[in-house]
Amino acid sequence: MEDRHIRAVILYPLMFCLFAAGIVSFPLLLLLRRRHQNWGATADEARASVPGDSEVRRAFFQATRAITIEANVDAVWPWIIQMGYRRAGWYGFDQFDNDGIPSATCILPQFQDPDIGETVGEEGLTIRAIEPNRSLVLSFSHPTTVWVFKEGIWPKFGASSLSYLLRPLEAGRTRLIVRMRFSTSLVSLPILWWPFFEVGDFLNARKQLTGIKLRAEGRAAEQRPS
Repeated sequence: MEDRHIRAVILYPLMFCLFAAGIVSFPLLLLLRRRHQNWGATADEARASVPGDSEVRRAFFQATRAITIEANVDAVWPWIIQMGYRRAGWYGFDQFDNDGIPSATCILPQFQDPDIGETVGEEGLTIRAIEPNRSLVLSFSHPTTVWVFKEGIWPKFGASSLSYLLRPLEAGRTRLIVRMRFSTSLVSLPILWWPFFEVGDFLNARKQLTGIKLRAEGRAAEQRPS
């Protein structure tokens, strides 16, 4: 299908629908943002800088989510470092971010030592920094929009960073903090997708955090002496 025909048949009608939906949903989005933008994080965690913040210097959206895991850092880190598309998955909605392949429920040795610069996300997320047992930084940048036809149509656009930070707590517990930053042109067509991305990002992040918690705690319990 030619690009001009795609725009006439799909993009322009879709743009109108998204524009109308965006106007209607904008007040609701602002209301929901207060609840989901810093889900689980303390005020200090939301304000603090984390590794990877410099990947997107002028973010128009930043979210910080956190969860406490009843397992030590050594038990949590393997689940973090093996994440990725067609790797261990993202412990989220596998149908959408891992081609329907279930996320791993065990540690996968072949994905425990990735390289800096390795692409681990379908949308182009690349490993930018690793500090074992402490932090993992991922990012992507799409200077121009790339339209993807998969389970509908959606755009790859803008620049984003995704940082995972582990902090040890007393009694062998771990605090997992996830920071997402995003930047793009506010006058581009793909920005009409943003209300849907923002809500979807929260739902997926919550499922991911709870998924990591369940996996790490389950494995830690198995390793405790009986």
